[in-house]
Amino acid sequence: MPAIPAWPPRSTPRLFIDRPLASGSLTVDGPAAHYLGVVMRLKQGDPAMLFDDRTGEWLATVASVGKRDLVLDVAAMTRPREPVPDLWLCAAPIRKARVDWVAEKACELGVARLVPVLTRRTLAERVNTERLRAHAIEAAEQCGRTALTQIAEPVKLDSLLRDWAPERALFFSDETGGTPALAAMRERPGPAAVLVGPEGGFDDAERAAIRALPQAVAVTLGPRILRADTAAAAIIALWMAATGDW
Repeated sequence: MPAIPAWPPRSTPRLFIDRPLASGSLTVDGPAAHYLGVVMRLKQGDPAMLFDDRTGEWLATVASVGKRDLVLDVAAMTRPREPVPDLWLCAAPIRKARVDWVAEKACELGVARLVPVLTRRTLAERVNTERLRAHAIEAAEQCGRTALTQIAEPVKLDSLLRDWAPERALFFSDETGGTPALAAMRERPGPAAVLVGPEGGFDDAERAAIRALPQAVAVTLGPRILRADTAAAAIIALWMAATGDW
């Protein structure tokens, strides 16, 4: 007897919907309708997985496909919104393609909030937060996440330090040396942020200001020199292994 195919199939597309989802009829238009109807070529009766970063993930089926919109029957929630570790990534913006990569990996790895930090050696003059959010959404759609990384507006380093919350540890990657990151993070559980500098690193005054913050812990990522984007992924992974949900 042939096996009954899994439902929904593994190939079912996932889509972020920026509104609270519930059972019932849902009309989508614009890029969402184009993606489902033109790119994925869904037809009446085909399944789609939806998530809203509020309630969770929902199974829907296509009710009808129009020229400019698409109607879905949202059936039932398949998973509630996942719990997210309380970790921020504070990172100096780098060149366009690499900062997009950082936004993708931050979402994939479970970062709650991405804060672009402007330093004296930051090369990127402008930060397109909408583009970063789009990359985070795409990563969540592809990786089965039900929560998104929040993308904050850029902030200058001195403002970030001035307004720092007393309950949040700040582990910063200091190329001049520090405590091995994994050991330091295991000693400081709870809300945290990781801080990664620009491609040229922090200057001496910035490093001194960071170290003066009571919640700051200088950490080293090992003997090898890492690019800024690689350092961001590495320090997130270390925190997740030490005190996150890994």
